[in-house]
Amino acid sequence: MLMVMAGAGAQPAAPASPAALIEAGRYLAAAGDCVSCHTQPDGQPFAGGVAIDTPFGVIFSANITPDPGSGIGSWSEPQFARALREGIAADGRHLYPAFPYTAYSKITDQDVHAIYAYLRSLKPVRYTPPANRLLFPFGLRSLLAVWNLLFFEAGRYAPDDSKSAQWNRGAYLVQALGHCGACHTPHNALGAERHAEMLRGGVYLDEIADEVVDGVLTPLDERTLRAWSAANLTPAPGGLGAWSRDQIAAYLKTGHSARAAAFGPMSKVVVNSTSLLTDADVHAIADYLASLPPAASATPSTDADRRRAGEIVYTTRCADCHLPTGLGVPRSAAADPGKTAPPLAGSAALQAPDPASLINVILYGAHESGSSQGAWPKMSGFELSVGLDDAQIADLCTYLRSSWGNRAGAVDAAAVARQR
Repeated sequence: MLMVMAGAGAQPAAPASPAALIEAGRYLAAAGDCVSCHTQPDGQPFAGGVAIDTPFGVIFSANITPDPGSGIGSWSEPQFARALREGIAADGRHLYPAFPYTAYSKITDQDVHAIYAYLRSLKPVRYTPPANRLLFPFGLRSLLAVWNLLFFEAGRYAPDDSKSAQWNRGAYLVQALGHCGACHTPHNALGAERHAEMLRGGVYLDEIADEVVDGVLTPLDERTLRAWSAANLTPAPGGLGAWSRDQIAAYLKTGHSARAAAFGPMSKVVVNSTSLLTDADVHAIADYLASLPPAASATPSTDADRRRAGEIVYTTRCADCHLPTGLGVPRSAAADPGKTAPPLAGSAALQAPDPASLINVILYGAHESGSSQGAWPKMSGFELSVGLDDAQIADLCTYLRSSWGNRAGAVDAAAVARQR
């Protein structure tokens, strides 16, 4: 594993055997979370066909098994590298940036070689994903050449010699393989990341498949596609400012820490990607994130009436577990396991620039995809079990986002209605 453990700027020795090369590629594919986008639920691994919802329509992920007809079995390594790092398929078609070649462009030659070897080792699956369903004119791939000229800058990760090898490793994982900016950086109207606001929190579309009712997971009867907000990952008060490096690493490794639990789409990232990383790599990511310049915080709501209304809802519905102080009830031997809850004060998810994820959790509940030791208990959603209207939930969100030192904007009833 020397290749995947060395700093990105180093030139580690190639794996000593084909088996070692494939194992290195397996690890790198996990770091890139390839399985989440290229494997359908109960489907064949990496056979594609996953619906990726965008503001421009639905894009279906490609089959990346080595099937020569429907997958990448006939692709040479240079063709694979070009697709991975430039967004151009073997037949010359432009790939949509829902496939994060804008980040993968930074991947080193050795890591591309290992990922290619791993994918070539997979069982070929003959499966052709459905055709994309994009609004006009976004289905015209020729437009992507213009998009690339405007927004895409190709190039490998350049190590910062003034930083440690661990810091560079974390930067490489976040910027390249992990493509964290795809969700955690705001996008412009044409879907490109706003690099001046890197990792300050973004919004994306994903499905809500179930809700928690009285502590029990209940599948939803229909496909519920909603906006989700990704947290500010800079060490600002509205981001990870309250988190220690060890807490960031624990969250990535297990899906929970003393500060929070992974829920919604992020829980899939933990299960399929970050939980499979070495301790050294999750600590490298934590070291890099903690070093970023803090992003400016939003101004909290000053509407006293709405805050008072939200406080009433909080006191009657939430304070039993999260406490009037917003500090939550830590897990301990003496604590009632069903009454423990993470802190809301200093919560990055709660203070995301867009309140979509907070509203989703209040409406549908929260649970971790994994159930490893130390997981927080499930939180039931309010949509069915509690008779609150959109205005009351909006007041609750406003109170949560502007109390105990939290500094995030107010939420209105229309924002809640959009998430139902």
